[in-house]
Amino acid sequence: MKKIIWVLVSIVAAFCMGVIALNKGESINAAWIVIASICIYTLGYRFYALFIEQKLCSIDANRITPAVAINDGKDFVPTNKYVLFGHHFAAIAGAGPLVGPILAAQMGYLPSVLWILIGGVFVGATHDFVVLFVSSRRGAKSLGEMIKDEMGSVVGSISMLGVFLIMLIIIAILAMVVVKALAHSPWGTFTIFCTIPIAIFMGIYMRYLRPANVLEASIIGFVLLLLALYFGKDIAQNPSLARYFDFSVLELSFIMMAYGIIASILPVWFLLAPRDYLSTFLKIGVIVAMALCVIFALPDIKMAKITHFIDGTGPVFAGGLFPFLFINIACGAISGFHALISSGTSPKMLESEKEAKMVGYGSMLMESAVAIMALIAACILEPGIYFAINSAPAIIGNSVESAASIISSWGFSISPSDINALAKDIGENTILSRTGGAPTFAIGLSLIIHEIIGGKEMMAFWYHFAILFEALFILTAVDAGTRTCRFMVQDMLGNVYKPLANTANFAANLFATLLCVAGWGWFLYGGAIDPLGGIYSLWSLFGVSNQLLAVIAMFLCASVFVKMNKRKYILAIILPALFVISTTFSAGVAKILPMSDDKIANSISHVATAQINYAKANNLKDKIVDEKSKKEYDKAIQVANSNVINAILTVFFLLVTIIVGIKFCVILRQSYKGSFDIPLKEVIYEKAAS
Repeated sequence: MKKIIWVLVSIVAAFCMGVIALNKGESINAAWIVIASICIYTLGYRFYALFIEQKLCSIDANRITPAVAINDGKDFVPTNKYVLFGHHFAAIAGAGPLVGPILAAQMGYLPSVLWILIGGVFVGATHDFVVLFVSSRRGAKSLGEMIKDEMGSVVGSISMLGVFLIMLIIIAILAMVVVKALAHSPWGTFTIFCTIPIAIFMGIYMRYLRPANVLEASIIGFVLLLLALYFGKDIAQNPSLARYFDFSVLELSFIMMAYGIIASILPVWFLLAPRDYLSTFLKIGVIVAMALCVIFALPDIKMAKITHFIDGTGPVFAGGLFPFLFINIACGAISGFHALISSGTSPKMLESEKEAKMVGYGSMLMESAVAIMALIAACILEPGIYFAINSAPAIIGNSVESAASIISSWGFSISPSDINALAKDIGENTILSRTGGAPTFAIGLSLIIHEIIGGKEMMAFWYHFAILFEALFILTAVDAGTRTCRFMVQDMLGNVYKPLANTANFAANLFATLLCVAGWGWFLYGGAIDPLGGIYSLWSLFGVSNQLLAVIAMFLCASVFVKMNKRKYILAIILPALFVISTTFSAGVAKILPMSDDKIANSISHVATAQINYAKANNLKDKIVDEKSKKEYDKAIQVANSNVINAILTVFFLLVTIIVGIKFCVILRQSYKGSFDIPLKEVIYEKAAS
């Protein structure tokens, strides 16, 4: 009977994918994408995840985990598997699965659907699962430390620096999406602020007041969250109160830095775990509700299957289908950031090895589902509206009239009244150039859900509910990422001065945290003052560096499995790694090409962008006559300098990946000789108490 059920699931998946891929221009219903995705994720978890668990990892449920062995009540805390799933999913599911697919929608829905589903099941989920497993077998060490142990001190030291710098860029871009979503939004900002005391209350409740009553605390927290959302509307409508929660992008950037410092040094049970668990209820609840509403409301996909912007001329991001669609979808299919969480907080909380599949593989499938829903939210919009929201003012102008005229010239008909009407429906002054992905998702969600619940009058509520959802969604990745970054910095500093590696030392924790926040805060500040909004210029760098980090993690895990005599199964890691290398190296090289006559290539390249802006600044230098011209000059210099740094970082990340890849090849070659110059560094086997 079970076999018949799985055969039927496979047939449904194949039929739905056929409808999605083979339609010839007629509109299709979004429900086909939802049903196909559910079937494919279910099949992947049931069969492919089981193969990874049994054949590649040889999971041992009787082996003691670092959380149980150390259990210091601060960082190493054995955690209920559902709470840990919530923490891990909340920590990994940041801006990527929301923003990436929305940006990629400019090329049409089909390429994104295919990569999100294939990449999620065979690449991203496998990557997350094996990194969590490998870290758990090594005392929950960070990615950099594991590379040092398994691949040598030289490779390890270079990798640790590369991983640290990549981490800073990742956290900065996550934070940037949050501040873009909350800028001048008192309703959203008030509600997000409220989640902090709510999470602290939940942490105290579950640890001291009612230990082990996870469901009870979750219900209380969820009710308080809904109350915060409800009263947030009243705050926003009261001018005397709204001004206390109305912040600019720059002000929110500094608030975000302060929050990162505080969240990183508090005990994990006090804020991080309960907040993540709370946000997971909201995250999963919203995605499931949205999927159900799609099935019942049956909205049509308005975006074409494939648009002419596959040639790289798109206004949302620069670059062609290969490799930039794969780069920009980012975490919806594969994310190196997940390797940092899987070797950061999560292995320190894993109660049993047997739970690694649910936490690692399962969480990534859930994130991939988020990416599918984000893509649907973008593609049910009229294309003209989509481009009005996601194109920067430098491209479409600052007025609805100029935006409508320019977008219509691309072949996507839209009028100024269309733009103004939608803004009014969602309770905003404008939707023009609300780049960053978050507003697009919120508008798409409100358009879907209001058809089922509340009607048109509720669109503004659902829009702001979605903004809360997204900000909370991403903010949990910022605080978990900063904490993981702190672990990484302490690992590195411990090689210089051993007491700095002591995570029980408050001064060492604070010093490492300040270094982390100063690093990602610098990138965040640069994005906040970027004339193109930060996302246009930084997202592809984020995608390249993030996926290079995933390649580094896969090379490490492949090296470990080779040493574990699992060589015949490592194609499950190496084939995905080779594909990701093909996309990231193609994009990385494109980002460091000098200026040419090719406008698309120039818009992609950091080197070309720097050259163009230095030339612009040079022309402006002798024409500075007032404050406006001085600002133009300063802005050109700032953009040029930022792109020079981005180009240098791109080269460094490519070199680090090459070094780690060469070392893997050496280890693979040694496996055929039967001996390794660096032996396997697993912790000594200890059986868990029954």
